[in-house]
Amino acid sequence: MGILATAADERVADVTFDQDTLSVRLKGGRTISVPLAWYPKLFHATAEQRRNWNVAGGGDGIHWPDIDEDISIEG
Repeated sequence: MGILATAADERVADVTFDQDTLSVRLKGGRTISVPLAWYPKLFHATAEQRRNWNVAGGGDGIHWPDIDEDISIEG
């Protein structure tokens, strides 16, 4: 791992959705956005189910208990 990777805090800070996109804000300030269609369980979930998420994996993952979905931000 390079110096820049260790300086940036890549843990999950917040998760948001719009109609077509899943966005994850990292504690280091960056935001990762991907098409919601990449995650069928999230795509078909209700807004309430999407809002019910927890940080997982020491901060590098997200878990939605209502739909039993997990994703990692490493990829």
